[in-house]
Parts: sequence; C-alpha cells; structure tokens
Amino acid sequence: MADRALKSHPLTGTILDSLNDGLYVCNLERRITYWSKAAERITGWSAEEILGRRCMDDILQHVDKDGRHLCGEEFCPLYRCMVTGQASASPVIVFGRTRTGQRIPMTVSVAPLHDGNGEVIGGVETFHDFSEAYANLERAERIQSLSMEHDQPVDDRIRFNPFYRPHDMIGGDYFAIRRLDADRYAFFLADVMGHGVAAALHTMHLSSLWCRYCHELDQPARFARSLNRELCRIVRDESFATALCGVLDVAARTIRFASAGGPPIVRFRPDGQAGQFAATGLPFGMIDSAAYDEGEFRYEAGDSLLMFTDGAIEIDSADGRMLGADGLVGILQSLGYPRAGIEMRSLEEALLAHSNAIRLDDDLTLLEFRLL
Repeated sequence: MADRALKSHPLTGTILDSLNDGLYVCNLERRITYWSKAAERITGWSAEEILGRRCMDDILQHVDKDGRHLCGEEFCPLYRCMVTGQASASPVIVFGRTRTGQRIPMTVSVAPLHDGNGEVIGGVETFHDFSEAYANLERAERIQSLSMEHDQPVDDRIRFNPFYRPHDMIGGDYFAIRRLDADRYAFFLADVMGHGVAAALHTMHLSSLWCRYCHELDQPARFARSLNRELCRIVRDESFATALCGVLDVAARTIRFASAGGPPIVRFRPDGQAGQFAATGLPFGMIDSAAYDEGEFRYEAGDSLLMFTDGAIEIDSADGRMLGADGLVGILQSLGYPRAGIEMRSLEEALLAHSNAIRLDDDLTLLEFRLL
C-alpha cells in the first residue's frame, strides 16, 4: 500500500531518483518498498538487494551519536514518525552502515506516509552524507568538552553522578562541580536558551564566568547576581539561561542554593519518597539588577539529590500535557529510582514514550548527588 501511494504520479520515480539525498519508503512492518538511486550511491546497496527487506535487517543498522542502536522502537526516528504521525522538525545525526560495513555520518529526516483517508500506512526517510560537516562538529565537541568539569571530586561521604545528553553533537547545557574546602562543594547547572552551535558557544562563556566567580558560591545569591550582571552585558531584553547554583556541606548535611528560573532540586529518600525545593529568581540575562533568593534544606545519609535542566521536564504529550517535575519524579520512581540508580537509556525511552515527538527536543542534563 505504501508503494502504491508513492506511485500515484507517473513521474514520481523519476523525480525521486533525481534527488541528491538518499530516500527510501517502508510500510508499517518497516519493509522497504522504494529505494532511490541516491540511496544506492550513498550506501552501496542496490534496490534489488533491498526491496522487500526490513530496514532493521542487517542493512543500514543506524547508530546514533551516543552509540545507541536505533533499530528497536522508541529511538528509531522512522518508527517514531509512524507511531506519532509527526514528521521530524530537524534532521537527526546518525551513523549508517554501508554495504561494505563502513559506517558514515548521515543527517536523517523522516515523515509518515498517509493514504487517502489520512491513515498512516508507512514512512519516508531521507538521508544525506554528513561526513565533511561532521568532522567540524567533532572538533567543536572536543573543544566544548574541555570546558565541562567531568572529573568529579572524590569523597567517601558523597558520590557525584552527572548525566549529559546534548540534543546535537554539541549543546547548550553546562554543569560544573568544585570542592571549596574539606567539607563544602560548589555546583552550577545552567541551560542556555536554544541548542546547537550558538548555544554551545555561550556555554564557553559560562565556563569562564564559573572559573572567575565560583569562589562566591559560599553565598549562592551573590554568585547568581555576579553571573547575571556579566551576562546582561551580552544579551538584551531576552532570556539567556536558566540555572541552579549552590553549595553542599557534607559535614552539616545542608544544601544552600539559588535559582535563576531553573527547575527545583528533588530530594529522594531511600524508600523513593520525594520532596521538591525551589527558590525564586529571573533567568540570567534579563535584568541586570535582578534579585535572587536563597533556599536551604537538610538531607540525611542515604538520600539522593537530583538536579536537571528544562529538557527533562518541558516535554509535551500528544494531548498537550507537559511532563513537569512531578511527571519526571513519577517516571524515575516507576524505573525503581533511587534504589536502581539512573539508567539513561531507560529514562530517555520513558520520556519519549510520554512525548508525541520524533526525538527529545532539547539537551538533557541531570546532576545526581548520592549521600553515603
């Protein structure tokens, strides 16, 4: 049926075969019913070898930028478009396998194929060889990674676990943790507006400001005011970044923090009960005289503290219902957290299942503090 819908115009095959981008069509069983000339050229697979086979049957075997095989369900863009009835809003970077076994970076776009009654009967995927541009993004990724303080402090009273998934190769989330003295640790989690190259460039500026002002985090509100003043110099009349910052005292078992419009901090008890803690403050970069409140709470040994960027909670379902912090807490509890720890693939699958999208729309970063 998907093949018949594609051939409704006598010139369809000629037009599609003239495209520079590879294109293929599959039915709801994901069996390939059309394979373009450009798809042959890019992958080395001929139409005769491909037609009638499923796209997951040892052909392209897409892997994403994080190394996940996409030929299951939730993470497969083509599957997602047929389930949700939505076309991709922007290309996805994947690594497709050629006939010789070589993997090449590709940008992939997908769309559902409908019959005359509007029912989804298959899907269309176009792909483009992204090798040259990908090499530049790899260099940018290496540069950005240098600004992230991935080597976390070591202390037998606490364990720091960051989880970072940029939307693209590079992203607009930034986090850092630094030891201030024998018992106190400063932390900073920020989400720059947007994602991609422009947002990634701004994270480099955040990194320099962190290095300049992190000593002020014994008073989180003062740190927030300092960063806001600096960022107001480069942006005007628009939100620049939401953020959480603070200091954790492992001797006093307290955490003191300030928020620049960021999500709450969630404290999980060992039995899974959760409480949320928030402070008021405008996102950085809006008003240079903005004031920031401080919040403070205690924790006990065995608790887990979780911070996250907006990408973990600003996820709409098919009926327009935003997940929110409560929804994220519920998903984590359903996955056995905190006893089970955080397994990013399972969490991302659950977030996608809640959404009505091809993929998550934003960078995703979580900071977990496990108090031992």
